[in-house]
Parts: sequence; C-alpha cells; structure tokens
Amino acid sequence: MDINKISLQRIKLPLKSSFETSFGKVTEKDIIIVKVHGGDIVGFAESVAMPFPIYNEETTGTVWHMLETYLIPKLLENEIKEPKDFSELFSYIRRNNMAKAALEMAIWDLYSKQKGQTLSTTLGGKRSEIEVGVSVGIENNIETLLNKVAGFLEDGYKKIKVKIKPGWDIKPLEAIRKKFGEQIPLMVDANSCYSLNDLQLLQELDQFNLMMVEQPLAHDDIIDHAKLQNLLTTPICLDESIHSLEDARKAIEINACKIINIKVGRVGGLFEAIRMHNLCEEKNIPVWCGGMLEAGIGRAHNIAIASLSNFSIPGDTSASSRYFDKDIILPEVKLSKAGTIIVPEQPGIGFEVNQEFINQLTVTQKEFIRDKIKFY
Repeated sequence: MDINKISLQRIKLPLKSSFETSFGKVTEKDIIIVKVHGGDIVGFAESVAMPFPIYNEETTGTVWHMLETYLIPKLLENEIKEPKDFSELFSYIRRNNMAKAALEMAIWDLYSKQKGQTLSTTLGGKRSEIEVGVSVGIENNIETLLNKVAGFLEDGYKKIKVKIKPGWDIKPLEAIRKKFGEQIPLMVDANSCYSLNDLQLLQELDQFNLMMVEQPLAHDDIIDHAKLQNLLTTPICLDESIHSLEDARKAIEINACKIINIKVGRVGGLFEAIRMHNLCEEKNIPVWCGGMLEAGIGRAHNIAIASLSNFSIPGDTSASSRYFDKDIILPEVKLSKAGTIIVPEQPGIGFEVNQEFINQLTVTQKEFIRDKIKFY
C-alpha cells in the first residue's frame, strides 16, 4: 500500500439531546477524524473514545497522543501490503485498542478504495442490507422513556436496547412490557454496574423475556459472569470484558456468555473483529455490532462489518438523525425501510465525507508526511 500522508482532526459534534448511561451523561461527541492518504485516494475513520476514561482506560486525549507519538510515525517508517499487516506491526504495543482501531480502519477504507471495492466486500460481508436496533439512554422519568420507545418502534427498529442501573431497572422494564407487550424485541445494557450481590434483582430480569442482558457485572470479569449465566435463563452478552480473540475464546470456553457484542474500536480494529466473528460463528455464538455514539464515518464502518454472516442480531447502528441534527457524511445514514439500512455499493465506506462541515467543527489538527517525521 502506498501511504504518503496521514492527517488528524479533532472535532466536537453536538448531540441532539444528552445521552445518559450508568457511566454518566454525554452532550457532545468528541471525535478524532483520521485520514490516510495514498496519492489522491483518502481512507477515513474516526476514534470512538470518550473524553474521559469511564468506558475503558482510553480517552480522546490518549488516542491523539498514541497516534501522533507512536502509531503514525511507526506506520510511515514501514511498508504494509494490506491492512492485516497493521496488527503484526503494532503487536508490541499493549492495549490502546481505540487508538489502533482509528488508524487501522482508515487503512481498510483506503485499501478498499484502491481495489475499487466496497468495504463490506473487502471484509467478507454477505448482506446487502442489515437489520438495526436503537439504544435508549437512562431517562428522567418512565413517561419519557415510553414515549421514546414508542417512536422507535414506529420507526421500525428491530431491537430496543434500554440502559439500566441500580434504581432504574425493574420498574422501567415493567412499564415497557405493560405498554408494548411481550413480543417487542427488548434487551438491557447495564454497563458493568451490578455485582453478584445483586443476584436476586438480576434473576428478576428473567420475567421480562429479554433478548439478553449486556455486561451486568464488572468490566474486566468473565468468571462471575459464568456463575451468573448459570443462574439466569436470560442470555448474557459480554461487551467491556472482550478486547481480543483470546478474551472471546476464554469467555466462550467457560460459558460466561451466550452472545458477544463486537465493537470495532474496543477490539482494536476490523481485522480482530473479523477473527472474533469467525470464532463465534464456529462456536455458535451469535454476535452483533454495538455502538459508541459514532458519527457518520464510524457508522459507515459499523455497517460494513455488520454485513458479515454471523452478525445475526440487529446492532446499534441507528440512523444519523437519532443523535445528530447534522452528520459529517453525505448522504446521512438513514433507514431504508422499517428497521434496515442498505449497505453502500460505492468503494470504501461508501459515503462522501463532508469535509467543509468537519473543518467548521475542528478544534485542532495535524499532518504527518512520510520522510518528514522521525520515530523515537
């Protein structure tokens, strides 16, 4: 691959409304846009890290530091033939998966465009459209929650994910089931805020006929999740605990979960996501693509990976209008019909990047040109 320049832009993209989880409340998306230049062709990606270390140890600031200090200089001092070579080149760097993913995903986009293929095709995707769900944050009251769920069901979303935390769990679920019935596809996401001391409450979730309960216990645990899964009929889905193929293998081996959420940023890039997908398919563990409030570039990458065969559960890649008044791609991501999104047929991520809008949102930027920087 001919890579001659890499550009970074950090932007602040306002959300239409605040989004709250057990971690806290977010009002804007702090994003690093990565552009990998191969002559006149440019590959794009975005970092999914938050500005504070609450989902994992990374932040927007640490991602920028890793990119400009270690990852980009090292990449520009070396040649890679294809994107999968990236993982081997940076295998010596521990974790920092979101920083690695931001650069690696831009390389995949560039590689796909250079080959004249869609990113989906390059990754091995099988679907021309994907089913998608929507994530509902912790609301101020149950009435607001029910109104939002009603709107998303009317839009046709195939899965409703509700964020829960202690004190906001059983009653919201009771209200949803009472109003909308047992048949709507419903799951909950706890973002690691319970422990085995909450076993009785967690067992109460079984009554709601949930698709899954996502990451109920500690962010770095699989042992207690295995104990809990043995005591629940509701499938456990692991998210924060799974950072690599090895993590997935161990969790499956001890029956810590029945479903895995694959977030490309969390696992360090598309190559690792493909490997994890293939393992889960072999072990009959369904997977789905989780969301990190991505803007359009990140959504485009999620659409591509979700086109692979074992992404059999609707992911969190909702329409751009779910979170933003205006997105950074053209056209914006939209539902093609009730609850589905068409996989683009144009090369690479398949969307035009709205560079003018990105420039308006930029708070800092930097360029790195091959042969003009030195790695220390």
